[in-house]
Amino acid sequence: MTKPEIPGTYLFGIEDSRQGFALNSFCASLTSVDDRKRFLDDEAAYLGRYELTAEQRQAVLDRDWVTMLDLGGSIFYIYKLAMVDGKSMQYLGGVFTGMTTEEFQAALEAGGRHFG
Repeated sequence: MTKPEIPGTYLFGIEDSRQGFALNSFCASLTSVDDRKRFLDDEAAYLGRYELTAEQRQAVLDRDWVTMLDLGGSIFYIYKLAMVDGKSMQYLGGVFTGMTTEEFQAALEAGGRHFG
């Protein structure tokens, strides 16, 4: 994932899309109630349905959100996994920017982050 100079932001390009295809396909499957249940019943076995790299697989099992982005995950798909865990977009925003959920929410309410 290409990281521009603003911390906590990511650019998602065609190479990221190729690299993350299996990871994003897995995350997309979680829109199905039945697939969410299958995943929660046995995460490791469910992940075996997808051609994830070892690093992608471990990132999912560890819920290492930043590494998932680094390995080609799209925030729009990764968020589907976060929702399975009851995590909010503000939670992920905090993780990606090095803030707590509360700090990130407060930054949003104050008009976003400002850089000099």
